[in-house]
Amino acid sequence: MIAPEKPVISIGFVINDMATEKNNYTTIRLARSAISRGHDVCLIGLGDFIYSADGSIHANAHRPSGTDYEDDDALLADLQGKDARIERVKVDELDVLMLRSDPAEELDKRPWAPNSGLLFAQLAVLKHVIVLNDPVHLTDASNKTYFQHFPETVRPLTCITRDTDEIKEFIKANDGSAVIKPLQGSGGQSVFVITPESGGNLNQMIEAVTRDGYAIAQEYLPEAAKGDFRLLMLNGRPLRVDGTYACIRRYNDSGDARSNITAGGKYEMAVPTESALRLAEIVGPKLMRDGMYLAGLDIAGDKMMEINVDTPGGITMADDLTGIDFSSVIIEDLQRKVQLRNHYNGTLTNTELAMM
Repeated sequence: MIAPEKPVISIGFVINDMATEKNNYTTIRLARSAISRGHDVCLIGLGDFIYSADGSIHANAHRPSGTDYEDDDALLADLQGKDARIERVKVDELDVLMLRSDPAEELDKRPWAPNSGLLFAQLAVLKHVIVLNDPVHLTDASNKTYFQHFPETVRPLTCITRDTDEIKEFIKANDGSAVIKPLQGSGGQSVFVITPESGGNLNQMIEAVTRDGYAIAQEYLPEAAKGDFRLLMLNGRPLRVDGTYACIRRYNDSGDARSNITAGGKYEMAVPTESALRLAEIVGPKLMRDGMYLAGLDIAGDKMMEINVDTPGGITMADDLTGIDFSSVIIEDLQRKVQLRNHYNGTLTNTELAMM
């Protein structure tokens, strides 16, 4: 029996703003992969949605003007150029809406933007658009407290507070070592590794982190000094193609303790350890329950440091380093989900579709 051909689908990618997109972003790679396969693609900024008086949802979206691009740079140049194609699209007629905006980028100038984007995404779900990751649960995951809902066995000891004395007591209880970072943030911004030698700088570090809100203090994981793993999860399981995992080892040999690529870290492909795969198995059920279709696990040793469910990156690096087209696997999986939605005439919930 010949399997039915997968449909051409329409995909909207929700981003912070077209002007701030970069050529190494996973979103741009996914968009290019979809375009090359003949799918209808648009990119929507957080401030570009419109709820019309008739109850329909629209957006002023950027559309690619071509059907094939040599590389990500070419697509980005088209989307950001002075002659960029901007059109009003009907969001509630899209097949898939992928939420790819980073709330941390909006903290200073547009604090209203992330929640607004999620609210429009929730309205799109009511129109049977497949929204990934699930926007209701993404609202719950809007800051790092989401991490605390996972089993204690997978995460380091943690204290969340704005009280300087509480943070100092936590550090003291952990032999003078800890990591402190903002409750909301990403990319290694305002992340400090505290050691017994931090001395007089400790107050300044705590002040820098608590200036705009709560701080997270975590036990220091010695394995993190060697770098960490970013293991990408799809449908609640490690993303693997032909036996190769979408897993990247991130490290920093400049003396900076942060391994984030945006903080100057380097990267290489890696085979996840048994500990990493065990952690993925433990967190998988909650990711499935919450409709967290695409997620990034940041792992050091036998603990997770973070779970990224807003804008998990690494697909571009995994594609380029291995020659395996992980991005196309994701696009084909989206086609499969659209088929399922159509077969069941909209009776499957968004969370169910997210993880099937």
